[in-house]
Amino acid sequence: MLSDKTIIITGASSGIGAAAAKLFAANGASLVLAARRGELLETLTGEIRASGGRAAYLPGDVRNAGYAADLVDLAQSRFGGLDGAFNNAGVVGEMGPVPAMTEETWNEAIEVNLTSAFHAAKAQIPALQARGGGAIVFTSSFVGHTVGLPGMAAYAAAKAGLIGLTQVLAAEHGAENIRVNALLPGGTHTPMAGDDEAFHDFVKGLHALKRMAKPEEIARAAMFLLSDHASFVTGSAMLADGGNSISKV
Repeated sequence: MLSDKTIIITGASSGIGAAAAKLFAANGASLVLAARRGELLETLTGEIRASGGRAAYLPGDVRNAGYAADLVDLAQSRFGGLDGAFNNAGVVGEMGPVPAMTEETWNEAIEVNLTSAFHAAKAQIPALQARGGGAIVFTSSFVGHTVGLPGMAAYAAAKAGLIGLTQVLAAEHGAENIRVNALLPGGTHTPMAGDDEAFHDFVKGLHALKRMAKPEEIARAAMFLLSDHASFVTGSAMLADGGNSISKV
């Protein structure tokens, strides 16, 4: 499904990103894996290579514009070019009402979840142009799009901003055969979700399917958007939310 494609995955050290790395590699992609935790990236890269896959990794901070450029350089030097990117890195950040929120809390959520996407697109799009086209997927959220969850203003604003960025990039670069989409997962069993079973039960109840997603389920949706099977899909905010957006009971 991704045979002969080179793809960057950010936030690849755990959760949805790690699941995507394993899935994409099994489906033929060459991968450049990015996250802050280098030891986890090294382990994941080793697992992929041991299974016959192709992967390289580079630890760093997605808030750094130079890091975004370095990831593209690695894709080009190691695998000959870039065909796509799953810009998945993100943080929930400190939660709380806006009047009590610090500027630092706000800035962290915006920088990690939204400004990093600007840096990524700025570095990745020229590489895709040089390749004759490609695809970018940003991990957004139902939070800030179909639901406003109390205490999550900074996260919601950043994730909603990703959808606006997605739409403009898709309009600007569609004629160059570059597709840009946002993926909106529902509640997913990842380290970010913690291990509080009572909280998990609450989150399950928000979904029509009455369960949380496995990371592999979200990874499959991302793989579709990056693959040629989604050749006429661009500028979309694709929900993979288990019916969260339409469930009221």
